[in-house]
Amino acid sequence: MKKLLILCWATLIGCTSTPSQKTSDMQTQPTILASESQGGSGKVEFSIIKNEQEFQKALKGNSVVVISDGSESGGQTPKFPKDKKVVLYNLGTFRSGDHRITEIKKISVKENVLHIEVPYVEHGGMEIQVISNPYVIFTVPSNYQFNAIEIKSSK
Repeated sequence: MKKLLILCWATLIGCTSTPSQKTSDMQTQPTILASESQGGSGKVEFSIIKNEQEFQKALKGNSVVVISDGSESGGQTPKFPKDKKVVLYNLGTFRSGDHRITEIKKISVKENVLHIEVPYVEHGGMEIQVISNPYVIFTVPSNYQFNAIEIKSSK
């Protein structure tokens, strides 16, 4: 009876333990360095930022407002990460609404296309008609190889 109780207890403990989070999962999590509704180019395109000078030029050339990850004050510019790829993505031109990307849920690369999943934001109603050219600067793991980006909204 005692052995049966120990066996049940061991099975219960083995089934209810939480899996440990791998560091590789943590490294694949993208970080948004900057995102703004004005300042991008009029067409959908992306570029890889290779060094600190290009990064500062992109920040100053695109916008003065920076969205950080919350760990530092909004007035400070983010640092250029050396261990990740930094991507500047221009979303194109929109006629109304706020089309900034403020959160990235998931990223993956399939057939040289970087797939980005962002939360769905509902647009509509009586919005002010203003032409905007949003952009986002974000990081991806340095080993990701891609030549196109596809953004998908999900709930």
